[in-house]
Amino acid sequence: MKANTLREMSGEQLTLTLKDTLKNLFRLRLQANTEKLDSSSELKKNRRLIARIKTIQREREQTAAQAQ
Repeated sequence: MKANTLREMSGEQLTLTLKDTLKNLFRLRLQANTEKLDSSSELKKNRRLIARIKTIQREREQTAAQAQ
């Protein structure tokens, strides 16, 4: 998912996407440990998506703090 797409989402949508991605990352890590993971690149993709979401959430927090 691109950062522009994530920026268009509401705060609730971002939180739900983050939760889903964290669950997916956990599942992928379990598969990697049991040697049943098909594509190891999925781990990297999920970690980067989590970082993007957290970055956007932090930007919004800072913008809200500056507005006050």
